[in-house]
Amino acid sequence: MKAEDKHKFLKISQDIIQKIEAGDYLPGDKIPSENEIISNYRVSNTTARKALLEIETKGWARRIKGKGTFVLNRTQDRHLLRTLGSIGDTRIGFHEKLKAEGFEPRNIILEKTILNEGVSSEINGKHYIIEGPALLVRQLRCANDIVMKDETKYISLTLCPKINILPTDISYYKIYEQRYQLGQLHITQTLGTDIFKPDDPENNFESDVLIPVFILDSAVLTSNDKVVELERSYYRGDKYRFAIIAGNEL
Repeated sequence: MKAEDKHKFLKISQDIIQKIEAGDYLPGDKIPSENEIISNYRVSNTTARKALLEIETKGWARRIKGKGTFVLNRTQDRHLLRTLGSIGDTRIGFHEKLKAEGFEPRNIILEKTILNEGVSSEINGKHYIIEGPALLVRQLRCANDIVMKDETKYISLTLCPKINILPTDISYYKIYEQRYQLGQLHITQTLGTDIFKPDDPENNFESDVLIPVFILDSAVLTSNDKVVELERSYYRGDKYRFAIIAGNEL
């Protein structure tokens, strides 16, 4: 490789690393692909590949075959950042997001059943209803064997027939879009807080001390406001940070 080419791939890798350090790319975000680097920096595919390898070798990102190269979580306390109102975050899904950040995800299914009578939830002072039948899935979401999230979802089997036969580590949002062709979806969410005691019946975080939790209530709606999904989830408050964006991003 010529010295000039070597300088180029180091310059590109440093440029992307600086953007990661500045927060332009967050843990779990995909950094520019080989083709995007070729286009953006006007370099050869060899130089682009070397730049990505340099970023990965220095521990800033990890390549997942067939998906891309993603920013690793290098924060000292290993907090996970999630963004309310972000369709992008929701579309990726919990399991895939953890893998992209360098964690080993695992699900523990507590309950999976069909509710013939349906279900309702109040979010932001408004009632949202899924007429039966609805799929109920409650599972613990783990990262490196630590329970991070206690998640309960209700999904319309009228809008999503036979979704109950699919595995639970998928991005349901992607399934709504791609398999069931539900069109442009939008989300309404609220975030609250609480403290769980070790003996609290709702506490599945295996903690023997008081633990702060975030409580997320959300509804996924079609363009004509049919309710596809309702969710109530508890997140470990000592493992998560939440950001908020104005409006839904596509």
